[in-house]
Amino acid sequence: MTSFTRVFRLVLGMLVVGIVLLIALNIRADKPLAELKAKYATPASQFMPINGMPVHYRDEGPRYDSVPIVLLHGTGASLLAWNVWADTLTQHRRVIRLDLPAYGLTGPRQDDSNTETNAYSGAYYVAFLHNFLSRLGVTRCDVVGNSLGGMIAWRYALGYPAAVRRLVLIDAAGYPSQSTSVPLAFRLARVPVLNQLLTYITPRSVIEQSLRNVYADPDRVTNALVDQYMNMALRTGNRQAFIARLANQTPDSTYRQMPRINQRTLILWGQQDRLIPVSNARRFQQDLRNDTLIIMPNAGHVPMEELPRQSIQITQPFLNQ
Repeated sequence: MTSFTRVFRLVLGMLVVGIVLLIALNIRADKPLAELKAKYATPASQFMPINGMPVHYRDEGPRYDSVPIVLLHGTGASLLAWNVWADTLTQHRRVIRLDLPAYGLTGPRQDDSNTETNAYSGAYYVAFLHNFLSRLGVTRCDVVGNSLGGMIAWRYALGYPAAVRRLVLIDAAGYPSQSTSVPLAFRLARVPVLNQLLTYITPRSVIEQSLRNVYADPDRVTNALVDQYMNMALRTGNRQAFIARLANQTPDSTYRQMPRINQRTLILWGQQDRLIPVSNARRFQQDLRNDTLIIMPNAGHVPMEELPRQSIQITQPFLNQ
């Protein structure tokens, strides 16, 4: 055996050991709901059973408010993304926020989702939201949504126009988009075979990098925030649901119906959003009939989380008119 062969085998062996060690260190077991409830549920938390899911929500503020504000989070997030907003809005308004199916403490669908090409389509979320609000007795509301939640919000206004008084769309999804940068977790979820490894191997660094990607200022991403997103991702079934939604997205032309929306709409966008660029905000502005566009210069994809006090100062007057 030549010295070159010995060195090659040694390097190869070290590489294999390194890979095995890396995998072993990043294998993450699912976290049971009970464990996460103990950490993240509060006295305001309630759980509504819908089709086998324990839908986690908080319904706070004055009950005499007959037109509550409904807050809808984006992909990978939870109702915790609205903490500062809820603290402010509930002083004068009834606020309902929830963990959407596939995320947070609610977790994945428990019905016939395995038979569907896209178990978490826009149509599914709109039907789910209508069912949820109907069970709460809400017949009219102001709907605020970020990213995925924004897409659900405007589609809900299309499907149930009498149920929506006002809309706030924050870096909302729905139009075809040319991202300048996509969070690492999103990219991995769309790679066949590799994405299945994510259901077992979830490096904390992937969660952190993904959060830093959607913030304009990555230094605002704290260890506590990364831990929160990491724990929610590990909720039993959430990793599989995350992949199911992103890997099976199909082209959707519902955005062409946007001009049918008549509700007063505030379009709020982070100028430094690299996932859904400002050009999409202008498409909303062009197609909606009764809108106001405000662009926040120092915000990324999640202004309500990255700059909560500045963004609520912009939004609250619109909601209280």
